[in-house]
Amino acid sequence: MKKISEKILFDGQWLSVHEIVCENKDGEHIIWESVRRKKSPMGVVIIARLMPSKRFILIKQYRPAVEGYVLGFPSGLGFDNSQHALVELKEETGYTGKIVSVSPVLKTGSSIINDSGHIVYVEVDEHDSFNKNPSQTLEPAEDIEVCLVKHKEAKNFFMKEQAEGTYISSMLWYLFVLSDLLKG
Repeated sequence: MKKISEKILFDGQWLSVHEIVCENKDGEHIIWESVRRKKSPMGVVIIARLMPSKRFILIKQYRPAVEGYVLGFPSGLGFDNSQHALVELKEETGYTGKIVSVSPVLKTGSSIINDSGHIVYVEVDEHDSFNKNPSQTLEPAEDIEVCLVKHKEAKNFFMKEQAEGTYISSMLWYLFVLSDLLKG
C-alpha cells in the first residue's frame, strides 16, 4: 500500500479528519478516512492495583462521544514521561503509587486514529497514609467515579454495570475475561 495524497476534511480544536488516498498492490486507488489528534497523540493507560488486597483501581467516567458512562482504567493524554502516569492516577482517583513497569509505545486505535500510548502498571500501597482517604482533583469536564474490583469478581461486576447502562472498555474485557480463557 502506498499513500498518494491526503487532504483535511475537518479541522477542529482537538481533532482533524483526513481523507487519504492510497494505491494498493494492484494499482487501485483506495480512499480512507482517518482522525488525527492535534495536540497530544501520545497517551497513557494506568493499570493500578491496591496492595496487599490486589484490588484493581478502575474508573467510571462520563464520555460525551457515547453519551454515557464507560468503565475503564485511569488514563490521560500528553504522556511525556512515566511520572505523568502517577499525576493522572492522582488526579482521577486520588491514589498515589509506585511504577512497576512501562510498556513500549503501543498503537491504540490504528484503524482510524493516530493515537499512541503506554500502559503503565502501578502498585498502590493501601496502608500508606496518602491512600487512606484518596481525594480526586478533577477538571471541570471530568465526571469520574472510582471503582475498586478484585480480579475474580471483575466479570460479574462488568455484567452488573452493563445491565445498569454503563459501557465497558474493551481493554478491561481483554485483561480480566479473555486472560482467564487463554490460561486453559
